[in-house]
Amino acid sequence: MKFIGLTGGVGAGKTTVLKAMKQRYRVRILIADEIAHEQMEPGTPCYKKLHEAFGKDDIWREDGSIHRPKLAQLLFSDAEKRSILNGIVHPAVKTYILGEVEKERQKGYYEYVILEAALLIEDHYDTLCDELWYVYASEQTRKKRLMADRGYSEEKVAQIFSAQLSEETYRKYCCRVIDNDKDEAYVLEQINQLYKSEEKLNGRTQRG
Repeated sequence: MKFIGLTGGVGAGKTTVLKAMKQRYRVRILIADEIAHEQMEPGTPCYKKLHEAFGKDDIWREDGSIHRPKLAQLLFSDAEKRSILNGIVHPAVKTYILGEVEKERQKGYYEYVILEAALLIEDHYDTLCDELWYVYASEQTRKKRLMADRGYSEEKVAQIFSAQLSEETYRKYCCRVIDNDKDEAYVLEQINQLYKSEEKLNGRTQRG
């Protein structure tokens, strides 16, 4: 089993790649954002730490859960609080992910566990994953997708792009590049080629 980190800019189409992977392989998918939300739910150790750090801030619902739009607004305007939250949530997410990967290695069913996250490189998952894969799409394509699918303005798209890593950085850290600048059929074609190359590699390993 391989533990793969899948990354790429917003709008690159990582979900399309994951869908194509599931058509070819036995794959378990971990989504970092979803795991982070789960770790922040009431009753978790992470939630308790967040309540200690942000208890006086206006981000709490009557039932004790976090009001995520208010939290997002707070973090956007306060870099220090954003750093505090990341220092609490990111380690909790990483601990959970590594625990799940180890469980799957022991079970031996899946060919891949794939972690989809925007900040794989920034959070140093290159030292934890077997490989990092980069989903590429041009800025023009990503801009069209974000404006059409999410209703983002040109200004918001520009703001998002300016905060993300450069293509050169993605390519530096990632050993595979999947081109998603066209359509799903093209992505599936690349996954099929990957499948064939993996079969050849496994065959050489077994004979060796």
